[in-house]
Amino acid sequence: MQRKPINFIKMSGSGNDFIVVDNRSGIVKHASLFAKKNCRKNGTDGLLLVVKSTRRGGADFGMIYYNSDGSRASFCGNGARCIALFAYRNKITPAKMSFDSDAGLISAEVKHNSTVKIKMPRPVNHRQGFGLAVSGRNYEASFINTGVPHTVIFVKDVDKINVKKLGRAIRWHKKFQPAGTNVNFAKVIGKNKLQVRTYERGVEAETLACGTGITASAIIAVLEKYVKSPVSILTKGGEVLKVYFDGRTAYLEGKVKVLSEGKI
Repeated sequence: MQRKPINFIKMSGSGNDFIVVDNRSGIVKHASLFAKKNCRKNGTDGLLLVVKSTRRGGADFGMIYYNSDGSRASFCGNGARCIALFAYRNKITPAKMSFDSDAGLISAEVKHNSTVKIKMPRPVNHRQGFGLAVSGRNYEASFINTGVPHTVIFVKDVDKINVKKLGRAIRWHKKFQPAGTNVNFAKVIGKNKLQVRTYERGVEAETLACGTGITASAIIAVLEKYVKSPVSILTKGGEVLKVYFDGRTAYLEGKVKVLSEGKI
């Protein structure tokens, strides 16, 4: 019996690329294997699935996210922005929407020029200014979960950091086991501006942007009084994202691009 082709759209949120599929009918049967097979060979960071919401009281749809290594992640900030635009383009929702994720209910708004603003999961497990010994050197780090766990280290020059080597060492550091951590290296470049590079758990490499990591870096920077909200963040891919943080709630805003459409 021939397998039915699966329609997909490839989308990018500030350099984070995703395969997005409407899976409300259950056409993707083995999502982890599907992500592992199709994301790696296409140089894509992950798989986003639109599913039916099971929330009592209702949401427009549900979001499930798989990293390119096939692992399921509770949330992805740039992925959430992409899936919101996907849902709007495909008439699943109006411009203002809410959807389920493994990190909780997410609200989003599609604005002009494919700009999407999302309300991030409530930040939790904040630990600020602790010492971290890595490869014979001590770093001052902070930790916060913005849907997924993030460690943030402020540096003088992010361009000189070996993100792959140092990020991997911190990602697997015993302090963050068993779950591990994503790792962000941030530099203050203005009174409300940061430059951030991120090593992403699950991708196991530096990515061009990371929405939850950018949000984590902005929150820590505001709490440390390095910057004021709203914070503009320059990503590795060259795009700028904006984070709004009022001390309790964070919003992430930026443009989303449709790269291609096809069938698998």
